[in-house]
Amino acid sequence: MNQLPTSVSSTTQPGPALSLTYGYGTDRGLRRELNEDSYIAADPVFAVADGMGGHEAGEIASGLCVRALAGIPQLATGERSITASVLQQYLVRADNSIREAAGARAGTTLTGAVVVEQMGMPYWLVLNIGDSRTYRLSQGRFEQISVDHSEVQELVDAGEITAQEATVHPRRHVVTRALGTGDETEADYWLLPVEEGDRVLVCSDGLTGELADEDILRILSTVAQPQDAVDALIQAALRSGGRDNVTAIVVDASNVAHDDGAGTTAPRYSPGDTDEETLPRPLANGAVTQPLPEQAEAGAVIEGEPRR
Repeated sequence: MNQLPTSVSSTTQPGPALSLTYGYGTDRGLRRELNEDSYIAADPVFAVADGMGGHEAGEIASGLCVRALAGIPQLATGERSITASVLQQYLVRADNSIREAAGARAGTTLTGAVVVEQMGMPYWLVLNIGDSRTYRLSQGRFEQISVDHSEVQELVDAGEITAQEATVHPRRHVVTRALGTGDETEADYWLLPVEEGDRVLVCSDGLTGELADEDILRILSTVAQPQDAVDALIQAALRSGGRDNVTAIVVDASNVAHDDGAGTTAPRYSPGDTDEETLPRPLANGAVTQPLPEQAEAGAVIEGEPRR
């Protein structure tokens, strides 16, 4: 089991001298016997998988998902050149591995942010499948980047219920897309320029099921260090009931270099548009399982039952 550092700072050269400082943690909660969450926090990949399927099966699914991403070659070299097409290839591998190991008994959500470079500029490549979430606090604006694949989200989109009603709806835990189970297994992707001072939160629904967005924002905007923010978020979720496993990763970006400060935000592109050439470009310029133990000091991979 990896020891959790208070923070990690990593700078990759060549390219923009982007510095990432991050913290991470997980807790099985107050009512669950097992922790079915797994996660990776290793530059440039930050992701959380929330297993489904009951006793042991969910833990297997999330662990297989995380381990499948370990095969991405860029993790060994530290390059920030991972594309959406590469990510999708490894998600397909994860999906196949889960089905082979657990049949239809298990599945997992997956969400996260991968730091990539396009034309010398840094971007967050956000991916999501299921109802775990990725948020960003940027330039004073806090927003949920990922969109839940869930029955209640579909009802909200259709105007049949409000977002507030979705938080207490009896079907709020039913996902419509996951790895390892069902017919819908492709992730959605977003490409967002990294801005100075960005703070990204990746978390399982054990956090968002206990804390409203305004509670999450209050902690993210007042707790300076990423590891302290993670610890505060998890403790707040436990105080609110801790009914599910709770996992969170907080990533801060600093020393962000843009050629001229201009960039574009792509709200999303379809799962089929995963080739590198389809990624949005700046207008102005026309993890996963981390290898262990060699890089243990630079990040963490937790499968299943980590620290409480």
